[in-house]
Amino acid sequence: MAVTMTEPTPPSAAVVLMRQAQHVLFVGLLVIGVVQTVLGRDHGLTAGGVAAAVLAWYGYGAVLSRRRPPDRRVGVLWVVVLCVGWAALVALSADFVWLLFAIFLLLLQILPLRWAIPAVAGLTGIGVLAVAAHQGRFTAAGVIGPLIGATVTVVISMVYAQLRQESERRAQVVAELTAAQERLAAAERYAGTVAERERLAHELHDTLAQSLSSIVILLRSVREHATALPAGAHRQLDVAAGAARDALEHTRRLVRTLEPSGLAGQPLTTALQRLVEDTAAVGIDVGLEVDGEPYDLPTTVAVALLRTAQGALGNVVAHSMATHARVTLTFQPGRVILDVADNGQGFDTTAPRTETTAGTGIGLAAMRKRLAAAEGTLTVESTPGGGTAISASIPVEACGD
Repeated sequence: MAVTMTEPTPPSAAVVLMRQAQHVLFVGLLVIGVVQTVLGRDHGLTAGGVAAAVLAWYGYGAVLSRRRPPDRRVGVLWVVVLCVGWAALVALSADFVWLLFAIFLLLLQILPLRWAIPAVAGLTGIGVLAVAAHQGRFTAAGVIGPLIGATVTVVISMVYAQLRQESERRAQVVAELTAAQERLAAAERYAGTVAERERLAHELHDTLAQSLSSIVILLRSVREHATALPAGAHRQLDVAAGAARDALEHTRRLVRTLEPSGLAGQPLTTALQRLVEDTAAVGIDVGLEVDGEPYDLPTTVAVALLRTAQGALGNVVAHSMATHARVTLTFQPGRVILDVADNGQGFDTTAPRTETTAGTGIGLAAMRKRLAAAEGTLTVESTPGGGTAISASIPVEACGD
């Protein structure tokens, strides 16, 4: 367990190097102690057995330290047992006293500083007493050596702690920078999508819509001035003019759907009211109701709901044969709901969408996809002859501008 028990971020190369150096230091000092004890014929066999147990316990701790999340209480228990093992070794031979340096590093990493400093001081005193007991007297080397070792390890541990904190701060900065780059990339993608939609809307308006408008005007002019034509020709002109007007209306609706400025400077309620008025102009009794206290919505939420309302009312006009429809916008804390209901012919929601008179289902799929991009859901309720109701729900807190 050669590192601190909590590392919220991946360690840097320098931290990993210090961890490896600490392993080498502990094992090296332990091996040196065993060799010197065996050569000195001072409880060599017993010391070797205890040293093997201490080494196994240290290895267990090194593996344990890699667990996520780490448990500080287990780490404290581990280092306490390790200190007891060291005390047993130093009782057998003074050659193990220098193992204190590696243990000091562990104490300063695992224990809070208010506990680590007294523990270091206490073990230093035990080391001094052990050396004096084995030598039969206090010596300058036996006293100054452990004191210098304790001081050096405290300084090294502080440097290590600062290095680790700097590594964590650097990792946090990198993570924040990466998140900012991802947000910027998402904003750029959204801006590109909006720009492309606006370009396409302008192209449709300036080409197809203008051409259809000209065709409607020409057919109307021919109908008014071609009095000599037979009745069948007049009927064909009326059919052609009606088809051109329908195509023009669908094109304008498509332009409004693509045009991102449908909400420019206006709240969603205003845009919906304008949409309701446009739909009412084709002969359907449609109204807007707002429940709850309106509040500002993120752009993604407002656009998703407006496009859903446009798609739903487009289906009402094109497929439902309804005479009445109601749009309801409900503001709830943390959620906004859009309901569109009509009294039209309805359809079987479980049947495949193959009949053109009942729609293809592409519009509903587009609504679901758009709402899903805003973390929203779409619910469709309909029965043949019983009208249709859709409900779009978006959690406001899940989306941003």
